[in-house]
Amino acid sequence: MVNRMNKKEKALSRLIQIARRNISLSRRQVCQFGAMVGLSFLPLQIRHASGKGRKPFKKKETKMRLLPPALDGDMSLEMAIKQRRTIRSFSSKPVTQEQLAQICWAAQGITEDNGFKRASPSAGALYPADIYVIAGEECIVGMAAGVYHYEPKGHLIEKISGEDRRRDVAIASLGQMWMAKAPMQFVVTAEYHRITCKYGDRGIRYAFMEVGHIAQNIFLQCQTLGLGAGIVGAFDDVKVAKLIGTKENHEPLIILPVGYRG
Repeated sequence: MVNRMNKKEKALSRLIQIARRNISLSRRQVCQFGAMVGLSFLPLQIRHASGKGRKPFKKKETKMRLLPPALDGDMSLEMAIKQRRTIRSFSSKPVTQEQLAQICWAAQGITEDNGFKRASPSAGALYPADIYVIAGEECIVGMAAGVYHYEPKGHLIEKISGEDRRRDVAIASLGQMWMAKAPMQFVVTAEYHRITCKYGDRGIRYAFMEVGHIAQNIFLQCQTLGLGAGIVGAFDDVKVAKLIGTKENHEPLIILPVGYRG
């Protein structure tokens, strides 16, 4: 359950409004100002579903740069929209690192040359969403099983855990075991205070909208790659967050199993 804005959040929102009216700042600068002040001085009360005191995942694992995305495919956007279907049956055929990289880029990759704008739209360009990928053993060619976190800046993934959590996540998703057969599960989370620092409670709605855009991008990109995707919204937030080891305050909102159709 998301808490309403407290006095500190309202004060921060008011401070940003005053700064915008009285200082010559661009919208991007206002967003950066708000995020900096909010994160540094006014910690919000919206807590991660897994409870208080959750620490960020350890940074000891080596980051891996993903292969650059292709910018021109074999299928038109119109055909991808026409053929897109939600699937719940997957084959055991492994996916490639190229496919993984392409889907991550379509979801949250940076698309602005020498900039920071991403593939999915975000209110105020604040980007509260994060992408986690759960992979099984020999499910991604040349990659070990585990949980990975995608970093748009640099087009990187970082390994959080070396455990295959697909079955556990399926159990936490009200026992929808068809999910466990997909080579990959994409978990999209939101860190609300990145966006509520500017928009207050309204920012929570904007975060939901952004996650919807990301999910559709994943669906359409999968279609162009010959893959299929499912979509799951029924799961235990606390269990899923703990299973994949999300950063503090990252709220799981949607899970997309991805792979070849069974």
